[in-house]
Amino acid sequence: MPRYRGRVAGHYFSEQPDIASDVRRLALHLPDLSLELDADRGVFSSDQIDAGSRLLMLEAVRPSPGATVLDVGCGYGPIACVAALRSPESTVWAVDVNERARALTAANAQRLGLNVRVAAPDDVPDDVRFDHIVSNPPIRIGKPSLHALLTRWLRRLTPDGVAELVVLKHLGSDSLAKWLNGQGWPTERQLSRGGYRILRVHAGSTTDEVTAAAADRPPGAEA
Repeated sequence: MPRYRGRVAGHYFSEQPDIASDVRRLALHLPDLSLELDADRGVFSSDQIDAGSRLLMLEAVRPSPGATVLDVGCGYGPIACVAALRSPESTVWAVDVNERARALTAANAQRLGLNVRVAAPDDVPDDVRFDHIVSNPPIRIGKPSLHALLTRWLRRLTPDGVAELVVLKHLGSDSLAKWLNGQGWPTERQLSRGGYRILRVHAGSTTDEVTAAAADRPPGAEA
């Protein structure tokens, strides 16, 4: 199994990590705010704030007032908490398959007095749509699982919604952008720095929606 930052990568993809808990508090300093977050073993980047997540928080994660925001793969909640701090009028959802990660995010948000709704992926109501998705997605789960994860949530963008994703170049950011464009989500490189890309993904017609629209057209109508 591949290793990451000296830890087995599979731990933080599990619903219940099989590594002993060891909570530690991390400081996050950005130009406009500072906060402290509790992290734990078995959760992504528990030793320090991940460089990709930091870049995303420095250059993006600025929801419009009143937006409905989603952090996919929230970990212990740095991105979700920053989104909620910058846009207190917004509703921020934080989802993760990792039970320990969800507990940490909920505790961090509560301690900071933030409007963050923490949920397992299957517990987000089907009728909730998102104006803004922000994520340091779990690239190491493999392409099929990553594509399924992104498809699941990008389909729930509002018509004018956008997603901001941070991905390492050497882990396939450019091929991911190509795949997203091919699936009907217009994607552009918003920023490239330190080996990372921030991809800005716009709501678009998914394959299912295109098929449904074609089925509704009268015979002979142009696509």
